[in-house]
Amino acid sequence: MALENSVFPSRPDSLALPVEEKAEGEEEEAATKSTASTGVFNVSEELGHVVTTQTMPSPPPPAKVKRSFQSKLAEREANANQHRKKTQPEKERGRFGWARARRKRQRYVEKNGRCNVQHGNMRETYRYLTDIFTTLVDLNWRCSLFVFVMAYAVTWLFFGAIWYLIAYCRGDLDHLEDEAWTPCVNNVNGFISAFLFSIETETTIGYGHRVITDQCPVGTMLLLLQAILGSMVNAFMVGCMFVKISQPNKRAETLVFSKHAVISLRDDKLCLMFRVGDLRSSHIVGANMRAKLIKSKQTQEGEFIPLDQTDISVGFETGDDRLFLVSPLVISHEIDSRSPFWDMSQAQLEKEDFEIVVILEGMVEATGMTCQARSSYLAEEVLWGHRFSPMMLLAEGFFDIDYGAFHHTFEVGTPSCSARELALAAARLDAHLYWSISSRLDEEPTLAEQATKQPDGGSAHSKAGEPIFTVGEMTDIQEQSALGELNGSVTTDQSETEA
Repeated sequence: MALENSVFPSRPDSLALPVEEKAEGEEEEAATKSTASTGVFNVSEELGHVVTTQTMPSPPPPAKVKRSFQSKLAEREANANQHRKKTQPEKERGRFGWARARRKRQRYVEKNGRCNVQHGNMRETYRYLTDIFTTLVDLNWRCSLFVFVMAYAVTWLFFGAIWYLIAYCRGDLDHLEDEAWTPCVNNVNGFISAFLFSIETETTIGYGHRVITDQCPVGTMLLLLQAILGSMVNAFMVGCMFVKISQPNKRAETLVFSKHAVISLRDDKLCLMFRVGDLRSSHIVGANMRAKLIKSKQTQEGEFIPLDQTDISVGFETGDDRLFLVSPLVISHEIDSRSPFWDMSQAQLEKEDFEIVVILEGMVEATGMTCQARSSYLAEEVLWGHRFSPMMLLAEGFFDIDYGAFHHTFEVGTPSCSARELALAAARLDAHLYWSISSRLDEEPTLAEQATKQPDGGSAHSKAGEPIFTVGEMTDIQEQSALGELNGSVTTDQSETEA
């Protein structure tokens, strides 16, 4: 208590312990407001010490910052992705209730177009040698450069060794200082000089220092053979390198596909859509689009077919698959009765395991060679109820394409049922409207005939035994009851027709 007496000689009312009286409660509130800026003091008589708690001042309100359109677009996409993550289905539960992660499907075709297939246990490897040109073109660049260098080096060394052997067998190396001796090749005094003469002969350089003489018929025949074989090696290797350099595989790098495919309504029909674009100003001539569904299935006889391929129509019947790829296009597949997605709903899409392979083929305008670009979409890469954002703007004198929105999508209102269920609902609605209109048209002549049969005098009683009819305008209540009876009759007729 010494600390308490030294610091606070007289205990103020604001430090008193809370009591049950209401009058002192108001004083406590006033004391709390007065000490809110400096701190809150709590005195405990049982423990005999003072406890002080400092309060941090409230932070100032954040200032408004002007954001650009790109930042707003990025924030909108992040919010959409966060909402998508929240709405993801729960993980499958195992036998003991543990969460079991969904196994990631192995791609058949990678996003960059590379086919994820490796051939093994091939015993007939000699077939590659029968088409040696295509084999050399299909090699990677490291192997191709190695074969290119070795082809020239081996032929130079081989013919250089033969030229040295001829000089050694004729004794030209023993008569180097004899001016009366006529060698087969002048100025060939060893293997190095013979190797240099072989290079000059095959590459047709001809420096003029080493020349063949007319006293060596074997050398003349060897010269002809080396010239012919050298021309063949040049044509073969240069041709391989030219074809490898001019391959249109790199042209496919500038043909891009959207990261996701979407399913939404287009003209009141569910459609599967993806986007394709060309980054170069040189066009693809005769561009043609195809799509395949890769999914394993089992036949009715019990046969299991792994990675079965099914065609997905992208407008082959109407010619919409032939593209004029000047600006990015959205390729649409209408989900109808012939589509493999006819019975697939949004809930079933999340459980399916398939892959959609899209193929774009065309001729390169600059080289005239056929080019093919490929990509694929897994089941989790198909977004239900989304649509691609527009990316074309009208500028002054031209159309501006914003490739920043190429992969961007946004959510739209889309029914979660399958295309079959949507078509059946539309058919029921059309049938109901048809029968309602036809029934009302049939009722109008009947009402007109009843009105004309009434007597002119308007007597209240008719003949004995006949019912009494009152002529007059129908009220709103009578008209609504008549319409209800018509609707009931239509429903009954429709049920009988369906049965």
